[in-house]
Formats: sequence, C-alpha cells, structure tokens
Amino acid sequence: MSLVGKKAPKFTATAVVNGTEITEGFSLEQYIGKKEVIFFFYPLDFTFVCPTEILAFQEKMAEFEKRNVQVVGCSIDSEFSHLAWLRTELKDGGIKGVKYPLVADLSKTITENYGVLAGEYDINEDGNSAFMGAPVAFRGTFLIDKKGVIRHEVVNDLPLGRNIDEAIRMVDALHYFEKHGEVCPANWKEGEKAMTPTTAGVAEYLGQLNLKH
Repeated sequence: MSLVGKKAPKFTATAVVNGTEITEGFSLEQYIGKKEVIFFFYPLDFTFVCPTEILAFQEKMAEFEKRNVQVVGCSIDSEFSHLAWLRTELKDGGIKGVKYPLVADLSKTITENYGVLAGEYDINEDGNSAFMGAPVAFRGTFLIDKKGVIRHEVVNDLPLGRNIDEAIRMVDALHYFEKHGEVCPANWKEGEKAMTPTTAGVAEYLGQLNLKH
C-alpha cells in the first residue's frame, strides 16, 4: 500500500553520519520544518548494485544541498557494517567518501513500516505469519516534505538500480508546485512550462504540443 500523502513513519535508530561517526537516537524528525528528505532503502552493504546507487547520491550531493534537501540511506545492516563499508576504498568495492547518514535497521522495523521489506510471508505451525526468504529491503525511495508528509515514492526490485536524476526532478516539481501552484506534466523539468490545474489550463498546455500522429 502506498504511503504517498501520509505522514512518514517515525523511527529512532542508530546511524553513521559524515562517513565516520556512529550516532544513536537518529531520527528524521530533526528535519521537520527545515528540509525535505530523500529517504532511500537499499538491500545490503558490501553488495553490487547498492554501492553504485549510494555513490551516485553522493556525486549529486551538491544538487540536493542547493535545493535544501537532506539525503538519508537505510538498510537492514548494523552500524558497524555501515562503518566498515564506509572505510573501504572504492577500488575494493567500498563506499569511502560518502558523507550523508546511513541508518541501521537490524530489527527490520523501519523497512517493514515503509512497506519495502523484500520476501514472502507464509503461515507457520502456530498459525502466525512468518517471513520466508532473505529479509532485505527493496530499493525504495521516498520524498518527504518539510511537514513530514511523503509526496513521492518509487520502489524497485532488487536487480534494478534507481535513477538519481529522477529523484532530483521530483524535488524540483514539488518546489515548483509549492511556489507557483501549477502542476507539473509528464517529463517536466525545471525551467519548462507547467499548467494550471483547470480544464482551460490543460487545453492551453496540450494545444502547444506538436505531437506526431
């Protein structure tokens, strides 16, 4: 079930920040009223697609910062696993140089509350639901506004890496809507024309398209 339009599930957890510091009591609540948050989940430390995504977010950090957006990652690994990976050189498969927070979710509670816990459930001998398979996170990405409301989410299956530029585009669309009150059509990018959410507005916008038939 989608979380769009709902308050982001709250949590308090341990995280590694600035690539070096283990911090207890980390929460997204610290950003309420101050910043939007891109909160993303990845399956596991020391894996394959995951470091490419984590490093891609770091490479775009200047773009997020100029938009006043905080990036936060999360997996079901421990803070010690995060820290070891952050200390590992890129040439050895590590993510050294990543500075944004990585949250540890060993209990898998955060992952489950955001609806991105991968695997299947079955009924055990006691009649209770039981997790079957590797309990890791899907590649979920959530855009949380300054009020703590989720405005966008996308969830990829494990083999499918996400598009970081699309996350930035969603931030731009949200900012544009909040500033101008106009809605952003398909494939909209910053600097392009949007539309008023009225019958006349969509007619004007579509009338300017030069579609091939």
